[in-house]
Amino acid sequence: MAEKPPGQSLLENAYQLSTPSDNKSYYRDFAPTYDTDFAQQLGWHYPQAIADAYHRAATPPDLPIADIGCGTGYVAAKLGLPADQIDGIDISPEMLAIARTKSLYRALHELDLTGPLDALSGQYGAVLSAGTFTHGHLGPGPLANLLHIARPGALFIIGVNQEHFTQRQFAETLDALQNAGKISPYRTDVTRMYSNPGHAHSEDRALILHYRKL
Repeated sequence: MAEKPPGQSLLENAYQLSTPSDNKSYYRDFAPTYDTDFAQQLGWHYPQAIADAYHRAATPPDLPIADIGCGTGYVAAKLGLPADQIDGIDISPEMLAIARTKSLYRALHELDLTGPLDALSGQYGAVLSAGTFTHGHLGPGPLANLLHIARPGALFIIGVNQEHFTQRQFAETLDALQNAGKISPYRTDVTRMYSNPGHAHSEDRALILHYRKL
């Protein structure tokens, strides 16, 4: 049996996580090889898709941006915006340390998104995420809490692994938020997650959720 590429093993092991503590421990070791063994080797296209979706939908007031689960900074790098317009949020101090060296963010916050978000400004004009709502990471629970960090009218561009979206019933949470008058009617686009062929996840897809806070 052929040996798995390192990036594939890193991804599949990440999918097996179950708690915030698991994630912190795993990314402590994952961080040093994230850019090379994962993102570059597998051709991580997902951040570009999120950045493109933001630019297609954004209006001038949709700033500053909260980059949720920012990791080492791939979404911010693809946005091509001034660093003073983007804050990064992640559970892993080691991933944030790498992001800090790239000078892509105004501020970086080490936070567990399943807990209180009082440390974050309530004045973000947009909330973006690539790779955080997926197997072993976040389910739909934090979507309601994230509304508190954004001002009314803020744009949300949230990527969710397509299989995870169905398994964790994201649609039910989104429908409830919409019916409660908290978000606008949402729509979804489908994007590939990886651009490099020849690995087990080459055909994986994510849904990009588009909605606004009401």
